[in-house]
Amino acid sequence: MAYRVVTRTRTGSIAGVAAIVLIIVGFVLPAVAPRDMIQDLFTILTLLTLAQLWNLLAGYGGLVSVGQQAFVGIGAYAMFAGVILWGMDPVLAIPLGGLAALVLAVPTAFFAFRLQGAYFAIGTWVIAEVTRLLVAQWKALGGGTGTSLPREATSDIIGVEAIRSLFGVREAAARDILAYWLALTLAALTIAAIYWLLRNRLGLALAAVRDNTEAAKSVGVDARRIKWAVFLIAAFVTGLTGALIYVQTARISPDAAFSVTDWTAYVIFIVVIGGIGRLEGPILGVIVFYVLQSTLADYGAWYLLTLGLIAIAVMLFAPRGLWGLMSERTGLHLFPVQRRLLAIDPMSGQQPPKRGGPDDQ
Repeated sequence: MAYRVVTRTRTGSIAGVAAIVLIIVGFVLPAVAPRDMIQDLFTILTLLTLAQLWNLLAGYGGLVSVGQQAFVGIGAYAMFAGVILWGMDPVLAIPLGGLAALVLAVPTAFFAFRLQGAYFAIGTWVIAEVTRLLVAQWKALGGGTGTSLPREATSDIIGVEAIRSLFGVREAAARDILAYWLALTLAALTIAAIYWLLRNRLGLALAAVRDNTEAAKSVGVDARRIKWAVFLIAAFVTGLTGALIYVQTARISPDAAFSVTDWTAYVIFIVVIGGIGRLEGPILGVIVFYVLQSTLADYGAWYLLTLGLIAIAVMLFAPRGLWGLMSERTGLHLFPVQRRLLAIDPMSGQQPPKRGGPDDQ
């Protein structure tokens, strides 16, 4: 009997089809959804993207960073620089955010990778704070008080006029729809890319480095190169996300763009609640976070206290997160990445018929 390593499952295939359907529905949703729903979905999708990237770093790479706000902020400021200083269209300036974050990630990684554990986390936060202080001295972009995108730039954003004609909405609503579409595209591509990465040899190497760096090196895994690659990729996409967020808000300041609460603490909460080290975790986590935010946001400090208590409770009673708890009890995996040996009949090249037992999920 021959064997083949597989990761695909029936449940995973169904989830893939459902995801494609949801993406299609998401693109046509602005035709019937009110503007406030589109704005809420934009926030959910950008937080989901940031959470998936942090989950890639910490959950799959073992790189617990608390300085991801540095890449959000520098990406947003790079976009503003492209618009204000060089006259670029805001949408076309979004890639500048990714490039700026990538440039910043190189010295950050060079410094932070010399640290381990809690020192790595603190080191990334320190670099983010230094970056914030430096950007606050950038007088051309408002210095410490910040600035806004010029009116002529926001009124002529590429694609807005076509959306106005298509849906018959005002200019501001058309900008929200465009930003939502871009956020949906970025979130879908990010999840798909991470899923692809985890299913190939690089994903195996990344998991090996996370679990035991020295053991991974002993079997030929280049731990340093993998950590660099994952960190730089996460920084680049985080920069793109930061630029997109501030295209939608059109107003920036150092304290907002480099906010550790908005762009790191909330993201960590989403991943921890949903389930770290699982692609499904941030998806469930961002839904829970949005519901809690919508319900408790008016309670001020009690809102943050409640989030903290919930996070502590989940870490104590469901250390693998809510999705991990559900998965353990149901065996459900929407994005299966675990390798399994599948028996193959050498004569027919097909899997031999099962002789009973539950269906494989």
